[in-house]
Amino acid sequence: MKKLLSILALAGACFAGAPAQAAEGGYPLEPAPVNTSDLFSLQRGAKLFVNYCLNCHGASMMRYNRLRDVGLTDEQIRENLLFSADKVGETMTIAMQHKDGKEWFGAAPPDLSVIARARGDAWLYTYLRTFYRDDERVTGWNNLVFPNVGMPHVLWELQGQRAAKFVKEDHHGEQVTKFAGFEQLTPGKLKPVEYDQAVADLVTYLDWMAEPAQNHRKRLGVWVLLFLGVFTVFAWRLNAAFWKDVK
Repeated sequence: MKKLLSILALAGACFAGAPAQAAEGGYPLEPAPVNTSDLFSLQRGAKLFVNYCLNCHGASMMRYNRLRDVGLTDEQIRENLLFSADKVGETMTIAMQHKDGKEWFGAAPPDLSVIARARGDAWLYTYLRTFYRDDERVTGWNNLVFPNVGMPHVLWELQGQRAAKFVKEDHHGEQVTKFAGFEQLTPGKLKPVEYDQAVADLVTYLDWMAEPAQNHRKRLGVWVLLFLGVFTVFAWRLNAAFWKDVK
């Protein structure tokens, strides 16, 4: 029992420290304010996904009609979100060929069906908020979380254009480059707080899309744990009744 508790405590410590982990570029990840039970956030995120992501990235495991689960009707889906398909029952695919994406961006844009499971909400949330102008890159953009990324900043109109400031610091006799903040070059359509909320909505949708049944699974899990808890009490008392006369 002590060994089991030690393993559980170690696992809990690992998960508790997950939000503080750094990305590939060494930039610390920020927890994403994701709530997949918020239908309005999911609807806003779905709109952002279709308008800004679905041009280059597909979601081949997701059908448009699954958006009924976030409170949208077929008519709303057809009028507001169905741009790359003819029927709401089709999957979220794109016209871009794999070879064309590789030629244009250096690597084919990945399918985003389960990107939230592969990368994590904190990674996506921080990544979409740390793009900056870099004239040395072909796309004109770079990223703190994913240095030298081939993807341009598709949300730049919303966030505006920013430059990253770096400083040289002495670290044990070696000169290291350290990020020192952003400088806003041009304003975006959204205020910084509004942009952060928009990114949170998009990440919320990506998280939900990776497993649309997750809320049902979690609710079912609570009932299963309650049943097991009650059953454990009955089993414990029944066991005591069976063995009470045994010396």
